[in-house]
Amino acid sequence: MGSESKFLSIKRLFVWVVMGVATLALFLASSISFYTQVTTYKTELIEQVEIFGELIARNAQSGIAFDDNITEEENLLVLSAADFITNVHIYKVTPDGELSFFASYNKKGQAPIQAMYDRVEELKAPIINESQVEFIKPVSIDETIIGYVYLRASAKSLQDLTVNSILINLLVLLVTLTVCFVITLRLQRTITDPIDGLVNLVTDIAHKKDYSKRAELANVKELNLLSSSFNQMLDRVQDHMQAQKEAETEHLRLAQNLEEKVNQRTQALKEANQELIQTLEKLHQFQRQMVQNEKMASLGDMVAGVAHEVNTPIGLGVTASTMMLDRLDELKKAFEEKSLKASMLSKFMNEGEENLNIIYRNLNRAAELISSFKQVAVDQSSEQDRAFSFKQLMDEILLSMRPRLKNLTHQIKIDCDPELCIETKAGPINQIMINLIMNSIIHGFEDKENGAIVIHAELIDSDKLNITYTDDGRGIPEHMRKRIFDPFVTTKRGQGGSGLGMHLVFNLVTQALNGSISLSSEPGHGVEFNIVFPVKRVEPEKLLQSS
Repeated sequence: MGSESKFLSIKRLFVWVVMGVATLALFLASSISFYTQVTTYKTELIEQVEIFGELIARNAQSGIAFDDNITEEENLLVLSAADFITNVHIYKVTPDGELSFFASYNKKGQAPIQAMYDRVEELKAPIINESQVEFIKPVSIDETIIGYVYLRASAKSLQDLTVNSILINLLVLLVTLTVCFVITLRLQRTITDPIDGLVNLVTDIAHKKDYSKRAELANVKELNLLSSSFNQMLDRVQDHMQAQKEAETEHLRLAQNLEEKVNQRTQALKEANQELIQTLEKLHQFQRQMVQNEKMASLGDMVAGVAHEVNTPIGLGVTASTMMLDRLDELKKAFEEKSLKASMLSKFMNEGEENLNIIYRNLNRAAELISSFKQVAVDQSSEQDRAFSFKQLMDEILLSMRPRLKNLTHQIKIDCDPELCIETKAGPINQIMINLIMNSIIHGFEDKENGAIVIHAELIDSDKLNITYTDDGRGIPEHMRKRIFDPFVTTKRGQGGSGLGMHLVFNLVTQALNGSISLSSEPGHGVEFNIVFPVKRVEPEKLLQSS
C-alpha cells in the first residue's frame, strides 16, 4: 500500500487536470475582467476630475480678473451636487509672481486642507492613490496664467467598485467550478471504467499466467483501439512463449560459442595493445632523438660560424706578423753588413708600429668573438638562470649567426629598451630566436630577397617579458597554422626539413621558460609570434656590478 500511494491514479489525475485548467482559465478571465473594470473606472474618474477642473478654471477667470473672491466662493457651492469632489482651492498669481489664496470649497463634513502652492508642477497631471484624486489646472486669459485651481476628489467609489468586482468574480468562479466539477466526475467515469476493467484483466493475467483471456471492447474509440491492441499483444505473447522455449536451447549454444570468441578477441586485443605501447615508446624515443639531433645540428652550425669569423682576424694578424718578421730579417741583415741607416730603422719602426696595431686590433677582435661565442654556447647548454641585457643577448645571437646571414640581404631589427635587463634562462631564448630567424629565412623569405624581421621586447606587469617576433614573408597557410607546433610538420618534407624546429620552440617556451606562445598569420602577409614568460627584472647598475 505504501508504494501504491506514491502514484496518482488516472481518475484523480483526470479530475485534477480538468479542474486545474478550468480554474486557471476562469482565474485569468476574472482577473482580466477585474483589471479592465478597475482601469476603465479609474480612467473615467480621472477624466471627470479633469473636466471639473477645466470648468472651474473657466468660471474662475472673471472672478480672479476682477478680484471678486466672494462671487467665486458662491459659484463653488454648486459643486455640492458632485458628491465625489471634497475640496477645491483657487489660487491667484500676484503681480510679483507669487501665489495667494483666493477662494475655496469644502464638502459638507470635510475639514479644510492647507494650500498646495508647492505642488503646482507636480499636480499638472492628475495623481490618484487609494483614497483620493488630486489635480491642479492653470487659469489663464490670452495664454497668460492668472491663477490655479486645486481640486481633490474622493476615490471611495473606485474602492467600492473594486470590492464589489472581487466578490462578484469570486462568486462566479465558485459556481462555475462547482458545475465543472460535477461534469468532470460524470465524464471521468465514462473514460476510467473501461481502463479499470483493462487494469484488472492485466493483473489477473499477470498472476495466473493465463494468456487465453481477452479484453472487452469499449464505447470510446481510443480505449477500443487500446483493447484491440492489447488482445493482439496477448496473441503474440502466446506465440512468443512457444518460440522462446525453442530459442533457449539455441541461445545456450550460441552463448558458449560467443564466450570462446570473446576470450580469443580479448587475448588478441591485449597483444595488439602491448604492441601499440611498444611502438609509441619507440616513436617517442625517435622524436627525442630527432630533437637532440636538431640541437646538435644548430650547435654544429655555430661552431662552423665561430671558425669562419675567428679565422679572418687571426689571418690578418698572421699576415701582419709575417710582414714584420720579413722587415726584421732585412734590418738584421743590414746591421750585420754594417749598412744599417737611420732611415731604414725609422721605416722599420713605423711599419712595426702599424703591424703591431693591426695584430693588436685583430687579436682583440678575435678575443671578443670567442667570448661572445662562448657565452652563446654556454647559454645553449645551460639551464641555469642568469642576469643579462636582452639587447646584448640579441646582439650575441646575431653575431653567432653572421656566417649564415652575411650573404643575405634580409634586415633584422631589435626593438627594445637598451637598459632592459632581466634574470631568466638565456639558453632557451637563444635557441628560440635562432629557430624563429632560420624559419623565416628558409620558409618565409623563400621567394623574397629583401625580407624584414622585427623583434620587439618589453616588460608587462613588471614580472613578465613579452617578445613579439614579426616578419613580412609569405605567411603560413591555414591548414599548417593549426599544426605548426606539432612534431614533424614542415613544408620542406624531402628537402632537408625535419619539422622539429617549431616543435622545439614550443617546448622551450612552455616547458623551459614556463610561458606561452601564440601566432597570427595570413598567406602573403607575414607572421607574428607572441611569446610571454615570467622573468625577474634586474637594474642595469646591479648587472654592471656583478659583471
